[in-house]
Amino acid sequence: MSRVFPFTSIVGQERMKRALVLNAVHPQIGGVLIRGERGTAKSTAARALAFLLPEINVVADCHFGCDPDIPSTYCDECRDRVAAGEILPVAVRRTSFVDLPVSATEDRVVGTLDIEKAIQRGERHFEPGVLASANRGLLYVDEVNLLDDHVVDLLLDSAAMGMNVVEREGISFTHPAEFILVGTMNPEEGDLRPQLLDRFGLAVDMAGIHDPRLRVEIVKRRIAFEQDPDGFREEWEDREAELSNRIQQARSRLPLVAYTDTDLYAIAALTSDFKVDGHRADIVILKAARAHAAYEGRMAITDRDILLAAELALPHRLKRQPFQETVLEQGQLEDKLRRAQEEAKAEMSDTSQTAAMADPQKKALRGPTR
Repeated sequence: MSRVFPFTSIVGQERMKRALVLNAVHPQIGGVLIRGERGTAKSTAARALAFLLPEINVVADCHFGCDPDIPSTYCDECRDRVAAGEILPVAVRRTSFVDLPVSATEDRVVGTLDIEKAIQRGERHFEPGVLASANRGLLYVDEVNLLDDHVVDLLLDSAAMGMNVVEREGISFTHPAEFILVGTMNPEEGDLRPQLLDRFGLAVDMAGIHDPRLRVEIVKRRIAFEQDPDGFREEWEDREAELSNRIQQARSRLPLVAYTDTDLYAIAALTSDFKVDGHRADIVILKAARAHAAYEGRMAITDRDILLAAELALPHRLKRQPFQETVLEQGQLEDKLRRAQEEAKAEMSDTSQTAAMADPQKKALRGPTR
């Protein structure tokens, strides 16, 4: 792991780093798509993030790294073993980092069932694919825009469901497939279809750094790392450990982070104002806002959390004309969020008054807190 460049030593690119960290805190956000020129630390950051993630308990001899503490997520093999009375052995391992090649086929991704064995011997034999290796880890897809659309669909389906189901000739096999999906691409080499773009939880557009002082610092750090990887990692070890601990604490805090009906209405009014199709953006903004609040050490989301989440969840979902760049100005977003909050407060006030008039003894309901 000495060849992994420290995450905290990456110069600049703060929005990309924050999007990755939020997915580490709350993997159900739905991954992150990083779009940018070559040489802007896209793949470096993805690999570095995996190194920050904590060690995990796994069923020692399970191909899928099932969590021994959560039987409801067991693969079919582990379920069968437990049903037979076996006590599953437990091991500890680092969070996995899986690199998916752009030439990957469907069978390579989801795995294959041996139909011949099933027919001749009555045995259900499953050959694991990439999704098995990525379970409870980070799945990295470089040049995701060059990947077959059907394969991208499979990845996004599994990331959303947290499960991989393979069915062939009436035979099926199921295993957990929960992972942080990180896709990178160079827009000059083609874009993703809007339907696929929408299914990435967050997206970040990156540009090269042009400040000479920052470019000098990038060169210095890279040369120092190449000359002495172990020494460089040791120099950044305390900052890496601090960020890793902060992510773990945020994960523990996340289920307790509260939000109100006013927050939900403000998010809905914001996405409606931007004319965003569907409801995925609303859900992603809420999840990302809660993850950001947890990361910042707070127990309830604020406008600041919603604003940051919207910056990462909206741009790739906005409608645009052919050859038109989608640009979301900070001031524009702040104005729309302010109007959305005012509308939300007015709506909630009207709702509370109506409820009080209907039953003066009954207090207005508080929004969900989970």
